[in-house]
Amino acid sequence: MLDLDLAEMYGTETKRLKEAVRRNTKRFPHDFMFELTREEYNSLRSQFASSNTRGGTRYMPFAFTEQGVAMLSSMLNSDVAIEININIMRAFNAMYSPDSLVVKAKLDEEEDAYQIEHKIPWQSNEMDGVEGTLPIYFQIRGINGGQPEIMNQFSIKPTGVIELPYNHTVPSGRYIIDVKVGNRDHGYTIDSAFTVIIK
Repeated sequence: MLDLDLAEMYGTETKRLKEAVRRNTKRFPHDFMFELTREEYNSLRSQFASSNTRGGTRYMPFAFTEQGVAMLSSMLNSDVAIEININIMRAFNAMYSPDSLVVKAKLDEEEDAYQIEHKIPWQSNEMDGVEGTLPIYFQIRGINGGQPEIMNQFSIKPTGVIELPYNHTVPSGRYIIDVKVGNRDHGYTIDSAFTVIIK
């Protein structure tokens, strides 16, 4: 969630919310909160036609993950903040579909040494609920944003498993993947088949 959305929900100015975060930077590691790049912000504006994302801005927004929202609410420590935090947590949980994958934006050399050494890719579960006459094939048809440098890093295996290289360069964000399923007789596209969260 973006700082301007949270500020509106908490009934404060975005500037004040940012000031509170900057005074407590140790509470917000990169997997809790990060500042959008100009490219990420422009991509977000192109995807959502809301008033919050229209127009230019001098400073890039802060984006908060689920953990970051919880930390922010604990700092504010009011009944309103607690109630809002509960509702936000429910919203976050609703955003995660069964076919979802959470990926680190960057691996830690110590914590993820085994994955780095063996070049183990990130993989989702197999796609459920797909029936038809074998052989069935899967094809990625689209990813929100649609930038080639992002699309080209994702792949889908014959079993319906979404795969992303261990050393990917996909920016932090939430990516919705549409998948085409077919066989020799016919095919169809499943919109929003997978959700990939990179943080």
